[in-house]
Amino acid sequence: MEFSAWQILLPTLVVLVVAVTTRSTLSALVGGILAGHLILDGTRCVAQASASLLDRLTSPTVAWVVLVCGLLGGLTYLLVRGGGMGALASLVGRHVTTGRGGLLVAWLAGLFIFIDDYLNVLLVGGSLRPVTDRLRVPRERLAYVIDATAAPVCLLVPLSTWAVYVAGLLEGCGMAGPGDGLAAYTRLIPMMFYGWAAVALVPLFACGLLPSWGTMRAADERVAAGGAVAPPDSPPEPETSETGLPDGSLADFLLPVAALVIGTVLSDTDALQGAVWAILAAAIWLGLVRRRMTAADLVDTTCRGIASMIPALATIVLAFMLQEVNTRLGLTELVIQSVAPRVSAAALPAATFLAVAVITVASGSFWGTYAIVLPMVVPLAGEMGIDPALTVAAVISAGGFGSHACFFGDSTVLASRAAGCNNLAHARSQFPYALLGGGLSTVAYFAAGWIATGGLLGPADTVPSKALDLNQKSINYSSVHAD
Repeated sequence: MEFSAWQILLPTLVVLVVAVTTRSTLSALVGGILAGHLILDGTRCVAQASASLLDRLTSPTVAWVVLVCGLLGGLTYLLVRGGGMGALASLVGRHVTTGRGGLLVAWLAGLFIFIDDYLNVLLVGGSLRPVTDRLRVPRERLAYVIDATAAPVCLLVPLSTWAVYVAGLLEGCGMAGPGDGLAAYTRLIPMMFYGWAAVALVPLFACGLLPSWGTMRAADERVAAGGAVAPPDSPPEPETSETGLPDGSLADFLLPVAALVIGTVLSDTDALQGAVWAILAAAIWLGLVRRRMTAADLVDTTCRGIASMIPALATIVLAFMLQEVNTRLGLTELVIQSVAPRVSAAALPAATFLAVAVITVASGSFWGTYAIVLPMVVPLAGEMGIDPALTVAAVISAGGFGSHACFFGDSTVLASRAAGCNNLAHARSQFPYALLGGGLSTVAYFAAGWIATGGLLGPADTVPSKALDLNQKSINYSSVHAD
């Protein structure tokens, strides 16, 4: 069935309108999903939406997300209850006495916990929130810092889950030979301009060299006037925040986290196995070695940590459903068909970045968009006479931008949860900074495209129809991640 442009765009518009009017991410996603199913399925929209929900919940991808995020929530509670978080906060607090310093520590921590964006936001946010709260830093600021060092940092590290996944796609679309995907990905890192821009903007923001705008400025004024560090309608404080056991040591924090990182790396960057190893290490250390927690206390604390992630997980599951609606409607194909034939070779990298950025922000699909778009842009760039590597890097960068800027994206939702911040308040306050990074990246891709083609922007080249074959979806998208 063919759909008109307004039908394809309607679910995304509904999400935006409902989000602004209700200030509720869940309500906005439900509205967009129902609008999409009404277009797709007519009077059977409720039945099909229910079937989609069941299908999403039973898919390996969603199961992986639920398990990873749930177990990381359990691990966070164990670290707090066992005293490790308190010991870390005490250590940092002795050396960090300003809000600026607290945010810079969060930025540095985000640079080092690069294995996966989920691990990054949950660990950094949960660890440093007590410090920044004590220093009277608005939680919108902390949420922005940890979100900006999640997916953008993962783009720049060849050992991250993002790099491993994209490496497989590069092999599948002919950009790299079998087994050479990671090497090819590493060569693209200098051209992933959004990752570099997003990471570089954070210390400028933390040090006050980048001013507060819009909602972020309002958050600063709220706290300066003696208001709460958390915006209205933020999630309740974790129960363990005031019940951490006394006399905790830094080892109570470092050993489980080390098990998390090492377990993830040794399991081919599978964060699920890393989370299981971390909980086992925490249980053995706190229960058998340190004898600080009984078996019943360990189980109860872990379960409460898992339960604390339910609101965030509900948002992510609904985002999966919206992705499916947009896929069935053909949102990605609409954007690509609208942009690709109208650009020159020199403008192709920048236009690709902008098009994929729009897709990812509107749909909340980042890795899924990679699987659809990369097999298209490689032959397109080659036949337009520009190095495909630059255009591929633009696609990957745009996915990082989408993960950062999309208000119902997985890392956005988890960053707001980890920082104890209302999700919409976080998304609105960080959006101008994400746009700034996106604008700088667009300019960089225009400049790089101009240099690569050796001339000024000219009239659009003729695009061979085979380069726009929207049925080129041969990539096996079986990796388990949040889209």
